[in-house]
Amino acid sequence: MNRALVTGATGCLGRNLAVRLASEGWEVTAMGRDSGLGQSLQSEAEGIRFVRGDLRDKHAVEQACQGQDAVFHCAALSSPWGAYREFYGSNVEGTQNVADACLRSGVQRLIHVSTPSVYFGYVSRHMIHEDDPLPPRPANHYAATKRLAEQAVLQAHAEGMPSIIIRPRAIFGPHDRTLFPRIVAANAKSGVPMIDGGQAEIDLTCVDNVVDALLLCWKADEQALGRAYNISNGDPRPFKDVVADLFSMLELPLRTRRISLRTAYGAAAVLEGVHRLLPFLGEPMLTRYTVGSLAVTQTLDINDAKQKLGYAPRLSVDEGLRKFADWWRAAAC
Repeated sequence: MNRALVTGATGCLGRNLAVRLASEGWEVTAMGRDSGLGQSLQSEAEGIRFVRGDLRDKHAVEQACQGQDAVFHCAALSSPWGAYREFYGSNVEGTQNVADACLRSGVQRLIHVSTPSVYFGYVSRHMIHEDDPLPPRPANHYAATKRLAEQAVLQAHAEGMPSIIIRPRAIFGPHDRTLFPRIVAANAKSGVPMIDGGQAEIDLTCVDNVVDALLLCWKADEQALGRAYNISNGDPRPFKDVVADLFSMLELPLRTRRISLRTAYGAAAVLEGVHRLLPFLGEPMLTRYTVGSLAVTQTLDINDAKQKLGYAPRLSVDEGLRKFADWWRAAAC
């Protein structure tokens, strides 16, 4: 029986991965910080053991990695807003602790989940390849610290820890509490912003397809290791169409607000300034990164994942939207 540690197991990707691994006969240690969600996950499938822990705790990470064949590192602080020290602690120090523990524990393979946010530079880019130049300045703290986390994983690979990285774009599906829930909340509050008409192409990825990619990383030939792979559904769509399809499947009335890109950036800049002066206000309703992610096209070239990992998107965007909508309605009941 193979044994796996899944970090970030109470998030959308980690939870779906842990359940899938257990269904395929793996013995799964699911690590996360939310005890309530962890207990729910543990009761969902046989073969899952939940361990509450913080990746910044070296001892806890060391214990979790002991006896594992594979470590799927899905955990990250993913947010458009926050203090750099928090992102650095979670995304860089946490990843370094995982990589070090894997090396010391004799783990067979470290599979790290990164992000295409490392490519983002506030200009439209189509079919971005993994080897294309990165922007000279990261878009935000999240992108900056995920770059550093990738470097930690690649250094571990160079030191003898077989490792591989994926960069999945805009993950959605059952247990998504970030991407689509933000859009639903915006709709309820003041309407979904349609920046420059919502024409920007959005490259989405069904969570089931990302799980497929992670399992392919476990099976990949040694020649495929030591690098990053783009993952998406390979079916970019205008933001306005994605939102219309989503609300149709949710059976909710859609409210939109038309706004120019210039106005949106200006409003986001003002809000960011206010929230920096008054940090107790928390995350601004709108940030420049959020505006960019809705208004600027960024699509990925996934040919390397297809050719070197055997990746092929199994669920279509429409099927993924339906699965999310069914889960959302059931969770709301």
